[in-house]
Amino acid sequence: MINSYQKYLDDVDKHIKHHLSLNDVSDRIKESSLYSISAGGKKIRPLLLFKTLRALNHELSNGVPMAAAIEMVHTYSLIHDDLPAMDNDDYRRGKLTNHKVYGEATAILAGDNLLTESIHLLTLADYSNDVKVKLIETLTSAAGQNGMISGQMNDILSTNASIDYETLEQIHRHKTGKLMVAPVISAAIIANQNEDVIATLQRFAEELGLLFQIKDDLLDVQGTKEEIGKEVGTDEKNNTTTYVSLFGIEGATDLLKKKEKETTELLYRLKDEIDIIHLEDIITIVVNRTK
Repeated sequence: MINSYQKYLDDVDKHIKHHLSLNDVSDRIKESSLYSISAGGKKIRPLLLFKTLRALNHELSNGVPMAAAIEMVHTYSLIHDDLPAMDNDDYRRGKLTNHKVYGEATAILAGDNLLTESIHLLTLADYSNDVKVKLIETLTSAAGQNGMISGQMNDILSTNASIDYETLEQIHRHKTGKLMVAPVISAAIIANQNEDVIATLQRFAEELGLLFQIKDDLLDVQGTKEEIGKEVGTDEKNNTTTYVSLFGIEGATDLLKKKEKETTELLYRLKDEIDIIHLEDIITIVVNRTK
């Protein structure tokens, strides 16, 4: 399923590495930034962008710069999430976290660098100025106070607190969901889709983001360190409310199945507009992943 996209996922890595090697840069910050970029990972967001382009019958190579920018923002968020002031994790993607290798100060700057350079990369991309503006707006809105940052802040504020399902869902619609929506909307912008298609794709991606998070919470208690590439049980250690802590493993599994059905139903509303089989595939990947 993923093999047909591997060339483009590899191109994303190459594009980032090339960009981070441009001009005079601090060897230390370049090394630290590339350490986390090169750590592997699922690359689910670039894959989602490429699958959406394929569903829209558009050339996949046109998505490489935007997929690279999204992966840079995602990696920056992981570097910062792992810091002692946040989740305080020692491992990520099976390797020591950035701050464990380079120290906290360098890790903070590496995250800042990836975030800033993601926008720089897009300004240099071979898109029309109109498309560039729309893509930068999509990315920064997803990553900033309207998206991931607010979700992360509310997640921190909910630590050691009792929150309900609706509050938890709102947190993850922003913290996880917005950066899952960004690749889908970006692909639609690149492929010049109409507003109706974009609106339905957005709703699909929003539910896919929640589906991803529910599975993440289950993996935190059911996975192994070898499988997920980091310590298990970190949510419980940090006293973080999750779908598992609210509903138990069985309840969270039932919710995963319910959300899978809802996400698929939203996608099927587009069956006469796009080739939905490529996005059906990613629902399966999210639900069945082991890391």
